[in-house]
Amino acid sequence: MRHLMNPLDFSVEELDKLFDLAEDISVNPSKYAHACEGKKLASCFYEPSTRTRLSFEAAMLNLGGQVLGFSDASSSSASKGESVSDTIRIISCYADICAMRHPKEGAPMVAASRSGIPVINAGDGGHQHPTQTLTDLMTIRALKHRLNNFTIGLCGDLKFGRTVHSLIGALIRYSGIRFIFISPPELKVPDYITDLLREKGIEYEEVIRLEDCMADLDLLYMTRVQRERFFNEEDYVRLKDFYILNNEKMSLAKDDMLVLHPLPRVNEISVEVDDDPRAVYFKQAQYGVYVRMALILTLLEITV
Repeated sequence: MRHLMNPLDFSVEELDKLFDLAEDISVNPSKYAHACEGKKLASCFYEPSTRTRLSFEAAMLNLGGQVLGFSDASSSSASKGESVSDTIRIISCYADICAMRHPKEGAPMVAASRSGIPVINAGDGGHQHPTQTLTDLMTIRALKHRLNNFTIGLCGDLKFGRTVHSLIGALIRYSGIRFIFISPPELKVPDYITDLLREKGIEYEEVIRLEDCMADLDLLYMTRVQRERFFNEEDYVRLKDFYILNNEKMSLAKDDMLVLHPLPRVNEISVEVDDDPRAVYFKQAQYGVYVRMALILTLLEITV
């Protein structure tokens, strides 16, 4: 039995197979419409989510399976004090696979160590968000036709953003990747990440102004400033509007530069950018369903 806690749980070769499967699903959805008949996904979300939760549920339904679970800790026995370990043992009696989102770092790992079914980390605090990373990688591969030799700018909350941390960790396994980190000093990428990049000899640059690097980018990965990760409202209000991507800034970019965003968007990307063909964040959300379908099939060892 296998779990997914971290994007690095899959080798580069295994990711290629996963993305090939996801691509085939996108082209031939009817081929997979009954692949998970009789199977159940437990969707266990201890904190709010729209895209991740619904995309997991859509993925299982698209495969002909069923879904059960909860969308908030208050509607589970966690509100009575039940531990994650006990919860997953019970869920293992009801479902065949579990997707878990939890505000505490490492909680899905604890669940996996006690589980009788495959567990997928659907986000744990500010730590990891592996299925978002798989979605990001598939989007880049599908639209750029490669996962190497490009410059990517990561903009916004680089300190608390689990999607950013996971994506960097996944991309460093590919050759020719150059990172540009765009953030205010208070939200800069953690030292352990820059230490790792230096250790591996991977080129990176830290800048404050988005305008200073737009022309250099092949990809721009925007993130929101997350209110839920701040200890006080004053710091959040001060930093939340630090970066807003608009048409004026987009005019500085290459014609084939792509803008990604894990969503939800607050106001860091102006709605006027949505009509730009380089804005691919809604396509990215669709790729997320295909990736999660492929992941469910892979972890359940179902072949079609």
